[in-house]
Amino acid sequence: MIENDNEVLYPQKPQLNQSEDKKPWFTTLFSLILFVITFVYFFSDQILFLIILVSALVIHELGHFIFMKLFKYKKISMVFVPLMGAFVDGRKKKYSQYESLLVVAAGPFPGMIIGLILLLAYGFHPNQLFFLSALIFIALNAINLLPLDPLDGGQLFRLLLSKQSDLFMVVFSFISSLIMILIGFLMQNWYMVGFGFFLAIRVRSFQKRYSIRKIFKQNNINYVLDYSNLSNKDYSRMKEIILRDNKLLRKIRAIDSLEDSDIIISSEVNHYLEAPMSNDASSLLKLGIVLFWILSFLIPVYFIQKVNPFLFDYDIFFR
Repeated sequence: MIENDNEVLYPQKPQLNQSEDKKPWFTTLFSLILFVITFVYFFSDQILFLIILVSALVIHELGHFIFMKLFKYKKISMVFVPLMGAFVDGRKKKYSQYESLLVVAAGPFPGMIIGLILLLAYGFHPNQLFFLSALIFIALNAINLLPLDPLDGGQLFRLLLSKQSDLFMVVFSFISSLIMILIGFLMQNWYMVGFGFFLAIRVRSFQKRYSIRKIFKQNNINYVLDYSNLSNKDYSRMKEIILRDNKLLRKIRAIDSLEDSDIIISSEVNHYLEAPMSNDASSLLKLGIVLFWILSFLIPVYFIQKVNPFLFDYDIFFR
């Protein structure tokens, strides 16, 4: 009764806008068209490469998408980013380590298998298209399996170690951005360098989240829960902590209507919440993923060494 009485003393927290995108396919289609147009504009002489690359990207992202659908994720969207790649986003009120590992692995692992099949096909029937397609599928998914944030390999690394702490994410993201920039410089790939600097900007966001959640902990506020389960009391306490730290939100609250500012502030509170995750993945599943992960790098190298890398002109990969 004391808890309920205390709850009455605090104003009702605002309701978040839970409406889903009714036309997610339109967003996917539009971003894909923009991706293709941008690529054709900069690389008009590499149409074959573009067709294979888009095919590999679509298959990769469909793997994530299908498993998210299977595990009943909400607000699932697939977006293609010009000159960068693509991603699938989805939400759950409570995550499962078992499901999350399968969702992440469903992207790169099928692509690696397809790449190996294409290499075997090339072994039986030497054809430039087979070899080129194999290299693109393998390279795309191998890069994605590097244990760097926010690549699939980085997500697998965190999930296997059960590392969800904010401090770990700050350090992990910072190291990932430095490695990405270094690799970009060594390969003279300025897209990768730019991506590395973009990741460095994300580090600041993780650092901010870490500092706010640290204050939550100091005030014994539970932030590992869904917004719908957040009490009015904890919402009010979180709101005040966030407002003290954010000058812009204080200005918005001062000049905007109460209802509009409450919507903005409630979204900010939700941003600092962390969805709970159950550590329900078996040791056998973890071991299987680690072995497949390692083999995804070793087997392609073995098979590629079996063919003559100078049969065709592959300058396209190093421009």
